[in-house]
Order: sequence, then C-alpha cells, then structure tokens
Amino acid sequence: MKTGYSVAVVGATGAVGQEFLRLFVERDFPVASLKLLASERSVGKTYLFKGEDIAVEEATPEAFEGVDVAFFSAGASRSRALAPAAVAAGALVVDNSSAFRMDPAVPLVVPEVNGCAMTPESRIVAVPNCTAIILLVAVNPLQKLGKLDRLIVSTYQSASGGGAAMMRLLEEETRKVICGEEPDPSHLGTRYAFNLFSHNTPINEDGYNEEEVKVIAESRKILGLPNLKLNVTCVRVPILRAHSESVTVEFEGPAPSVEAVREALSVAPGVRVIDDRAGNRFPTPLDASGQGDVLVGRIRQDLSNPHAISMFITGDQLLKGAALNAVQIAELALGVRR
Repeated sequence: MKTGYSVAVVGATGAVGQEFLRLFVERDFPVASLKLLASERSVGKTYLFKGEDIAVEEATPEAFEGVDVAFFSAGASRSRALAPAAVAAGALVVDNSSAFRMDPAVPLVVPEVNGCAMTPESRIVAVPNCTAIILLVAVNPLQKLGKLDRLIVSTYQSASGGGAAMMRLLEEETRKVICGEEPDPSHLGTRYAFNLFSHNTPINEDGYNEEEVKVIAESRKILGLPNLKLNVTCVRVPILRAHSESVTVEFEGPAPSVEAVREALSVAPGVRVIDDRAGNRFPTPLDASGQGDVLVGRIRQDLSNPHAISMFITGDQLLKGAALNAVQIAELALGVRR
C-alpha cells in the first residue's frame, strides 16, 4: 500500500464533488496530491483543501496523467468520454454515474454488501444508484435469516438526488411560496415546494420510471439474485437531503421474528437501528443528513403476509448514497485501513 495517492475528482464543483473533499479529510484518505476537474465554465474556481486553495482545471483526457485514483461524479456522458482515458493513464476509476453499472465486466459495489465483487484487476468500479445503495445496506443483513423472495419499495427522495441545482430550486421555491409568491415554472413541470411527484425521469412502456428500473436491475446485480422479485415506486419529496424508503421484505418461507431482524440489523456494518415504539422515535431524513449510516426503524411483521416484514429506512443520498460509498470502494481496493 502506498502512503499517499494522486487523486482526481471529476465534477468537483457539484454537490457530491464537494462531499468528496470533506470525506478525504474526515476519513484521513491518503491524498498526496489533488486535482479538481470540471467543465470549462468552472475553470479557475478555487476550493480550500487542507489549508490550500486548489484551482479547478478542465476535465480533459490529458488531465489524468499521473493520477492514481479518479472519482467521477459528473454524469454518465462525461464518464463514458473520460473514464477510459483515466484508466489508460493508470488510474483506478470509481464512477458515480450510471455509465458502467450494468456492464457485466464492471463491478457494481456496495462495500458492506458485495465488496468481494472487486478484484485486483478491476480498473473501473461503479457506484450504484443512491436509492439502491440505501436499500441494500438495510436488506442484505436479512439474507442470513431466510431466502429473499420479493421486495416492495416506496421511496421518498430528496432534492439532493438531483444535485446542487435541484436543492437550490427547492430552497428558492419554498421562500417564494412562504412569501405568498408563485414560483416561476421549472424544468420539473410541476411546483416542487410543498409538493411531491413521481421521480423526474422518463416513464417506460410498462409505466415504470427510469429510477425504478435502475433500482430493480442494480439490486439484482449487487445481491447476485437475478430472479429476485421487486416492485419499486420512486417519488420526489420536498426534503433537501437524505432519501427515505418504505420497504417490505418477503421471504420464501415464514418471516423471521421482529427480534431476529433487529438483532441482525444492530450488528450489520453501516446500519443504525432507531426503533423506539414507546417513544414514537424512528428514522427521519434530518437524523440521516450529514452522517454515513443507513437508519432503520418501524420494524414490524406484515400482518397481511406471514412471510413478510416491513421497515422504514433513511440515508444521506450525498454520503452513503454517493460520495461515501465511492470513498469506501477506493479504501477497499487500495487496502486503506479504517
């Protein structure tokens, strides 16, 4: 293991890109040198990292010379265009976009779930969809209690899933509505403030939006269960940060007890149980924001199905749903101890 690495962040000016800078410090990631890469319009902006102002450079194929690890969070098209150049330059690419997730040759990794999917030969590792990550960190520990048959998932997804621009849009619309003004029309096609709506991705011929399709396909790949049944409904809610999900887990046999589920989750990496029925205290997006665990509560038997249990989970979309998962992948691949 090297003592320090040359690191590049592609999409450094975005919401996830900024989380990388914080995590490198918080987790003492061994950064020997740092390149901040973005589009041409961001060139010259500076960001403080460990007391040093670092200027943003344009993300070009030539920018990866000498880079050991490249974290990508600039969208699928930029990843497809630039990741091969980073690999050719000798870098390990950890990609937050959808560009390579379903490529059979590319590991799709949640370290707590399937870190073994990576090999020393893996040069591109894909970070899954944020909703799938949060879901599987909570669901995977239940596999030791019985064979999974079906997952039914309804999501409450925050503005952070749409990046810094969507977070600003929600803030601006909320201010206007509170002041009695009508917000200007946006690309969403509906008002965001004090509203919720089907996830703003295209709908296919079966009536599922693109986000739902991603969660289904990626969950099967990560768990290694190509025939796992899933029904997913993804909805945007007027929350700035942290996604929440209502999840029903159906087993092939009788469902485990609530006590067994709590025990399995309480010792699972990356999970924190908040399940206080007497105090009516369960996970909230505010609890999840700014920290790395997936919070789980409302654990209960499904009274309509003896083979099922239900729970409510929430996790920070920018952290465990994106930047933190990526950094954990790099730590695992490089043998960095935590």
